[in-house]
Amino acid sequence: MWLLELIDVVLQGALDWIGVHAWEFSMLWTVFTAPFAHGDFGHLAANSVPLLALGFVIALDGVRQWAYVTLAAAIGSGLFAFVLNAPGTVTIGASGIVFGYLTYLIARGLFSADWRQLVLGAVVLLVYGSVLWGVFPTAPGVSWQGHLGGAVAGILAAWWLHSTERRRALIKR
Repeated sequence: MWLLELIDVVLQGALDWIGVHAWEFSMLWTVFTAPFAHGDFGHLAANSVPLLALGFVIALDGVRQWAYVTLAAAIGSGLFAFVLNAPGTVTIGASGIVFGYLTYLIARGLFSADWRQLVLGAVVLLVYGSVLWGVFPTAPGVSWQGHLGGAVAGILAAWWLHSTERRRALIKR
């Protein structure tokens, strides 16, 4: 992302077109590329710290799990931005993935019923919880739609990955 932003600066923002283009079905593939593009280095830096910190914590449970959560958050964020933004809007940035990571870490303890995951979720909520206000339309030019989509996807990923044992137990009854 940092290398891409450096190239984008040299090209004077020419790579921002890889963001999600709301309601342009021919550009739906940009759901997968939008997290790599950022408006400037400040935008990228603001996403990089929580992306690395929260992503690292998720990766401690395995790269496969990290990849699943990342993909879910990217798709959820991109689709919400695609559908909920005004036509002609272009959304860029990895903040939707940050929101996905955040809600995943908070919710997985609830779905797994593991006290260690619950404690970790509480710590994550204390450290990053104020960020969750970003799912509301509070600042112009900030895609609350993408944030909301990433957050919903993070919760769904936690449910899918960590309630398997519960689902199996219910099916056996």
